[in-house]
Amino acid sequence: MATYAITGTNRGIGLELTRQALAAGHRVIALCRTASDALKETGAEVREGFDVADDGVVGQLAKSFEGESIDVVINNAGLLRRQTLADLDMDGMRQQFEVNTLGPLRVTKGLLGSLKSGAKVAIVTSRMGSIADNTSGGSYGYRMSKTAVNMAGVSLAHDLKNEGIAVMLVHPGFVRTEMTGGNGMIEAEESARGILARIDDLTLEKSGTFWHQNGESLPW
Repeated sequence: MATYAITGTNRGIGLELTRQALAAGHRVIALCRTASDALKETGAEVREGFDVADDGVVGQLAKSFEGESIDVVINNAGLLRRQTLADLDMDGMRQQFEVNTLGPLRVTKGLLGSLKSGAKVAIVTSRMGSIADNTSGGSYGYRMSKTAVNMAGVSLAHDLKNEGIAVMLVHPGFVRTEMTGGNGMIEAEESARGILARIDDLTLEKSGTFWHQNGESLPW
């Protein structure tokens, strides 16, 4: 049994990651701001009051997990605000950077004391952050925040390699969730299954790489 710490567990992909990791026999610590009824019903160990967009979450996490060991961290919390060039909302863009880019860094730093050799850190990013794969433009804040977190993930992979901690960037697919307004090509169940499989396959040799949940290697 491994211990998983997962952010953004209230709904969507995070909720399904929680369910599936529990079903596989793991201990799951579900992190969120305020727990939904659906999350409480999973039977996971729910810890509320964690806002990944708040700098204070670093110390909060370190205190909450003091003396505990974590095998897998899944940085899943995310924010999507679609913006065209005509309707740029700078505050909305900053919010996406706070959650999508700085959030995983805050969480990983806060949990670092609980990560030992062999631990894994996954960042749920998006192929919309791939520069090479951008064929449609738009979504400025979301795309830019995901490109930036990809860079952060690669830096984390280098910085944590000597500690025996592997890091991966994983695209969940175009998933039908509340965040996407119900649009998408796959359900959260399929996405979560693929993400967990990619994490299972992660090794130090693969650390710092970018994957689609379906197993496809993605371009930067």
